[in-house]
Amino acid sequence: MHEGHRKRMLERLEHAESSLEEHELLEILLFNAIPRKNTNELAHALLSAFGSLDALFHAGLDELKAVPGVGGATAAYLRIIGMFLERAEVKQPVFPSAFSFAAFRPYLLERFRGVSEEYVELYSLDRRDAVKCVRRFTSQKPYHASVDPKEITRFLVGSKPFAMVAVHNHVNGPATPSGEDDDFTAQLEILCSMHNVALRDHIICSPEGTYSYFLSGKLNELSARFSISSVLGRDHT
Repeated sequence: MHEGHRKRMLERLEHAESSLEEHELLEILLFNAIPRKNTNELAHALLSAFGSLDALFHAGLDELKAVPGVGGATAAYLRIIGMFLERAEVKQPVFPSAFSFAAFRPYLLERFRGVSEEYVELYSLDRRDAVKCVRRFTSQKPYHASVDPKEITRFLVGSKPFAMVAVHNHVNGPATPSGEDDDFTAQLEILCSMHNVALRDHIICSPEGTYSYFLSGKLNELSARFSISSVLGRDHT
């Protein structure tokens, strides 16, 4: 009997979700926590105890377990969902509509605020320079960021970007590039040019500011030395 009812409820969710009332949504949610019992009565009991879904998902474990029929596992399930909702309410920095250093700078400063280890992020851009996706890499070392060239290649092959932006952070101190940062940028230029991807910029963020390889002119210097077309051109001179 329960299986048939659950099937009908899931069909309503798929085809007529706007018809579901709050207690019915909660009933469906509880299917995962309580796989073999009718969850309708418990959904009503929870809403009666807390008055609303918002109050329910802000309730603590002890408050949830005080409701008859709510065991430890069900209380933990509901609390985890509540924690996800609470964290989702925190405003996250949003990608700018198109890449430019001016647009990305405030976004990146907010994104890396308070970060305690170094990361490398690769941003895949489409033909309009809009962000398609981003992938973050870490070496799990507080003062060193590095990415295996094979991982960069997988990113380029998988995301198929028209262009790419690389970003990494310094945990403290200025955003001035090191010799290792220059070497990494040269490596990026080689890999991008091998896959016919334009490297738009490599940006360094630190608590003291930002640095753009493109705006400094350093990216053009490295591109002239390390892009595949430049290398092939030198081979024919």
